[in-house]
Amino acid sequence: MAVKKVLRMGDPKLLQVAEPVAKFNTRALSTLVNDLLDTMAKQEGAGLAAPQIGVSKRVVVFGLAANPRYPDEEPIPTTVLINPVLDPLDEQMEAGWEGCLSVPGLRGEVLRYTHIRYSGFDQFGGKVEREVCGFHARVVQHECDHLDGILYPQRMTNMRAFGFEEELEQAAEAENRS
Repeated sequence: MAVKKVLRMGDPKLLQVAEPVAKFNTRALSTLVNDLLDTMAKQEGAGLAAPQIGVSKRVVVFGLAANPRYPDEEPIPTTVLINPVLDPLDEQMEAGWEGCLSVPGLRGEVLRYTHIRYSGFDQFGGKVEREVCGFHARVVQHECDHLDGILYPQRMTNMRAFGFEEELEQAAEAENRS
C-alpha cells in the first residue's frame, strides 16, 4: 500500500500503550497491515509495530528471509500478529544485540527470554500460535514491547553496551586484532 514514516525515539506516541484491535477483516486493518509490511521491507527491518508508524493499535509484523542487516540469522516466516500474548516457556534469558528502526544507527545489548510461545490473531481473525527460540523469540519480544510503549534502550541494564553501529563495529574489529 504505502511506505510510512517511522517515528523515532523521543516522539511521545512511541511511549503510549496501544489499543487492542476489536474488528478483524476490515479495510482499515488490511491497509494498516500492508503499510507495516511495505515499510518493514523498505527499511530492511526484521519487524515493525503499528505505534512505530503512529497508529496506536496492537498490531505487529515480522519476518526475515535474506536480509543484509541480519546475514547470519535463521529465516522467520512473515507473520502478522494482532493482540499478541507472550508466554516465556522457561526462565532462561540471553543477552543479545538489538537495533530498532525507531532508534536508527544505534545498537544495544538487551536481555530476553530465549524460548517463548506467542499467540494472537492475523488480520482476518484467524488464530496464530507458535513456540519459538533464539532470534525469532527476540524479534517478537522486541516488537511486542512497542505495543506497551517500551523501546529497547529502556530494557538495557548496561549502558556501556550501547552505541552507534559504526563505532561498535570498529571497536569489535580492533579487539579481534589484538
